[in-house]
Amino acid sequence: MDEEVLTGGGVNRVVRVGATVRRPAGPHTPRVHDLLRRLDGFGGVPRVHAAPEGFEVLDFLPGHVSNYPLTPAAASGTALVTAGEFLRRFHDATAAFAADLPRDGWMFPAQDPVEVVCHGDYAPHNCVLDGERVVGLIDFDTARPGPRLTDLGGAAYRWVQLCDPHRDGVPGTAEQADRLARFCTAYGLDAAGRAGLLDAVLAQLDGLVRFMHEQAGAGVAAFAAHVADGHDRVYRSDAAHLRGNRTRFEDALGR
Repeated sequence: MDEEVLTGGGVNRVVRVGATVRRPAGPHTPRVHDLLRRLDGFGGVPRVHAAPEGFEVLDFLPGHVSNYPLTPAAASGTALVTAGEFLRRFHDATAAFAADLPRDGWMFPAQDPVEVVCHGDYAPHNCVLDGERVVGLIDFDTARPGPRLTDLGGAAYRWVQLCDPHRDGVPGTAEQADRLARFCTAYGLDAAGRAGLLDAVLAQLDGLVRFMHEQAGAGVAAFAAHVADGHDRVYRSDAAHLRGNRTRFEDALGR
């Protein structure tokens, strides 16, 4: 059967073989597979298949996955709203068992308070679209038990595009504020969550920069290339934009 190398695999080589996807496995893979099996029947997440040693084989979820700049479909208001709705459905589905999951063995440590299972990278490049609607979620490598806001911080950053508006394809600050309010409403985020969301976004950005430099310093080639390409400067610029316009975003969250 023909193999197709898929783009957007990040630091992993991802190959489609028919109706399945083959990816390198890691020490965290058993935890991820246990999570996916618990989500059987949820819909929109891949099933686990038997695989050769050193790999995992999962369902291929058909649809469109955007990279950056976002495609028109991924940048649409419908995608934004359905992304918030899908994430809430995923979080609610995991809330019933998250506290019972092991705290070790994940790629990143579990984080208190454990409320849900965080996907860890809930972004357009890991969401599957049917037209403009989010219908699937892939790449659970960074999943781990934790608080909702940890996941929402990264999700809001990516889906709202809380980025320096001077970059190509990024909406202006006023549109970002409107998108932030719409995303939170779609998720059903309560007042306490809204009050903590901006700090959660900033924690994600600061953590990305720190992790990138740690991995580059440890000799991980992919992250060394990211630093050389200036990815850390992009995240710092986005964090500065968020801090500089915090009042505007806080006003939007109060809607």
